[in-house]
Amino acid sequence: MNPQESIDTQCPWCGETIGLLIECIEPEQEYTEDCPVCCAPMVVSVSVPQGGAPEVSVEREGG
Repeated sequence: MNPQESIDTQCPWCGETIGLLIECIEPEQEYTEDCPVCCAPMVVSVSVPQGGAPEVSVEREGG
């Protein structure tokens, strides 16, 4: 597994497809990142199972 993976997902605000660079070193992560298209804040949750591909969910910040 690479220490970083590029994941394509959709912004929960504008619906545009965006690319996120995920650090696969930590098994569980949650952080806030601004959409590169509409600049709205979104919460990115990442789960990296041992030996598996990262699972990513993206939600609107604050709800």
